[in-house]
Amino acid sequence: MITLHKATLDDIPAMQEIVAEQVAKGVILARSSDEVATNIRSYILAKDGETLLGYCALHLHTARLAEIRSLIVKEGFRGQNIGRMLVLEAIDEAKRLRVGEEVLVLTYSPLFFAKLGFKEIEKESIPEQKIWADCIKCPHFPVCNEVSLVYELAGK
Repeated sequence: MITLHKATLDDIPAMQEIVAEQVAKGVILARSSDEVATNIRSYILAKDGETLLGYCALHLHTARLAEIRSLIVKEGFRGQNIGRMLVLEAIDEAKRLRVGEEVLVLTYSPLFFAKLGFKEIEKESIPEQKIWADCIKCPHFPVCNEVSLVYELAGK
């Protein structure tokens, strides 16, 4: 049975293991174990017993804007709605935290997010602090093929 819960520091090795292939392909931004530890409260995990199946992070940029990042589902478990469960839980968490307006995502899988109610936006509308905090570390910067989408938190 798949359960969702917040990550602990003990989860970091398994998290780094399942994301390694996508980091190597340049699909997900590399984050050191220390950086993951610093942001551990942001991560939502999907597990079956003690087996980590996937995770994502809900990062707060401002009181009005949050971002879903580092969404990954372990190879062999994709196509089972685990990614959907994680994204919907992140949206629910944004609502519980009273994020005022939007949840942002930058992705190579825009159709997945569109099916969950995200709408594509121009990259120029992304807050500057996002660009200088994360995008500058990406091997694809400044020529990025990711698509920017937002989920409107209307009626929180």
